[in-house]
Amino acid sequence: MLHTKAPHIEEIAGEALQRAHLLGEPQCISIVEHIDDMDAFQFFHTGEAVDLHRTFWQSADNDLTMVGIGRASQLYAERTDRFQEVQRLWQKLMDNAVVYDDYQKKGTGLAALGGFSFDPGEADERLWESFPDSQMTIPAFLLTKVDGASYLTMNVLIFPEDHLKQMVHQLLEQRETLLKSDTFEPLFPVVTSRKEIAPAQWKETVKKATEDIRHGKISKVVLARELRLKFQDAVQAASVIKELADSQPNSYIFAFESQGDYFVGATPERLAKLENRRLVSTCLAGTIPRGATSEEDEALGLELLNDSKNRQEHQFVVDMIKEAVEACSSAVSIPDAPVLYPLKNLQHLYTPVTAVLDEGYTLLDVVEKLHPTPALGGMPQQEAVYYIRQYEQLNRGWYAGPVGWFDAKNNGEFAVAIRSALIQQDKASLFAGCGVVEDSDPQAEYEETAVKLKPMLTVLGGL
Repeated sequence: MLHTKAPHIEEIAGEALQRAHLLGEPQCISIVEHIDDMDAFQFFHTGEAVDLHRTFWQSADNDLTMVGIGRASQLYAERTDRFQEVQRLWQKLMDNAVVYDDYQKKGTGLAALGGFSFDPGEADERLWESFPDSQMTIPAFLLTKVDGASYLTMNVLIFPEDHLKQMVHQLLEQRETLLKSDTFEPLFPVVTSRKEIAPAQWKETVKKATEDIRHGKISKVVLARELRLKFQDAVQAASVIKELADSQPNSYIFAFESQGDYFVGATPERLAKLENRRLVSTCLAGTIPRGATSEEDEALGLELLNDSKNRQEHQFVVDMIKEAVEACSSAVSIPDAPVLYPLKNLQHLYTPVTAVLDEGYTLLDVVEKLHPTPALGGMPQQEAVYYIRQYEQLNRGWYAGPVGWFDAKNNGEFAVAIRSALIQQDKASLFAGCGVVEDSDPQAEYEETAVKLKPMLTVLGGL
């Protein structure tokens, strides 16, 4: 991958077109520019006029926002080694790219955003037909807000048959559209109906799981359920994302649009973050509601810290993540006991894991080793995934799968796609799950999933 200073866009594209003719294959160029401050939600909303394939990512630390419009290229993998196949495709793209970037900020230039399904072995279902088992998108236009500044990246795949002036004109026209400073008017969804999918059957599945755990068939399994909403009109994606960002400040805010459908959520659960080879992962398992008063809140927190079922569930996650991180890292550091991680509606048990990634490994290597954690699948890992595939009443699709981003500077971050919804015009499917262990009570687990549905349900007008 070549880095060089950016001349005029037409000159850059012209040189790439000459290389495409010479080599007989498409050439990728990436141009980064510093721009005036740009509202991320406005950029996302305006992007609808340019391309119905948009991506949004805001870190839980609120130090990075990325908004992608359009597709310069996409990385798909249909093989069983999907993470490695995506990595190979990404490396090939980088090897043949020319990057014009004077700033070298994380999340700028060549960057891919997207995700992976929870379990590619699940039976196909039309609900998720717009979202393949793996899909990482290199946006045509990428707004990155980092270190107090805004940057715009244009990524272009140039083919030998492209017409230079027509292509440049279209690029500049789309750029001008996206950088308009108009503000959008949020349109909040109006729910006309809601339906829980087989709640009684779900509780029976929880009961069966506890019996199977007592008989030693499995140690723990996470079971999810679905709630469906119908709206008066098609849901405006930008409004949902902005409302999530405002109401869930300690969560990762994400949205991935594909063929008019979009998967959106606010998840507190980091899977892995990589920056300058410093690796950070998170053990987040064990849940209790927030209190109405500070006294009640503190009492609930202490209850969670001392609850054997939740501490056991949390330790499952700590042990598994420790083993996965140690397999590809050194200088691994893990605190002895969890602390509380408060969100607006919930509080969780939280243990951070830090390490230094060994040479020869990538962020996707780490994601592959971690997914699915016991907090989303169960223990033992493969047996739990098979159990979910056999008994859960839904196809998870991208729910509970890894979603995130990586760039050509070896930075990136993936989170676990919980507290989420698949939105299709005037319909939405919301998902929530809970960890089932030997002494789990079906009614209590049902009520826990209801609490976990609240953040998404509230934003979508269902409460």
